[in-house]
Amino acid sequence: MMKLYYSLASPYVRKVRMTALELGITDRIELVLTDAWSVTEGLPDDNPLCKVPTLRLEDETSLFDSPVICEYLNSLVDGSLFPPVGNARWQALRFQALGDGLCDAAVILRLELMKPEETRTSTTIERQKRAIFRTLNNFEQDVANLSGSVTIGTLAVAAALGYLDLRFADLDWRAGRPHLASWLAGVSDRPSFQTTRPPAS
Repeated sequence: MMKLYYSLASPYVRKVRMTALELGITDRIELVLTDAWSVTEGLPDDNPLCKVPTLRLEDETSLFDSPVICEYLNSLVDGSLFPPVGNARWQALRFQALGDGLCDAAVILRLELMKPEETRTSTTIERQKRAIFRTLNNFEQDVANLSGSVTIGTLAVAAALGYLDLRFADLDWRAGRPHLASWLAGVSDRPSFQTTRPPAS
């Protein structure tokens, strides 16, 4: 059985778990709840970067990070989350990159805001906020291309928006973005989104 090192709040982990659920292969994956900030064994042995998600395969090799893990899982069952060729593939990968990048900006912003106020860097905070809002506006304008068949891009964007709801409700990202808000409301009904919803914290 494969082993997935995970945390409950990570949007990157959520994307991997949503992928496994959409592909119907959760029974092939053991979930190992892990605090990547303090763990001293297990995860560091399987991933020198000591980050989640990390997937340990049955042959004891490991895969990371989330785009690699998701594509590997898709390959196991010849899934459709990664279109094989053409414009559909590049659209899916583009949305995955934007979704993951939105998560990157949000995580950096959260870590900066967790610092004592006197040690925070205002330029970092503003840069990440601008990146977040530009990406959200891009999604709003391009929401038609997010609709339709579920791909890795769908899951990446949904996980990213879910992370904003979890950590940055005060940003009110839905304001002025009715099409994106409506899109997420539809995706939120999927069992993969409901099952992986992180606890409020």
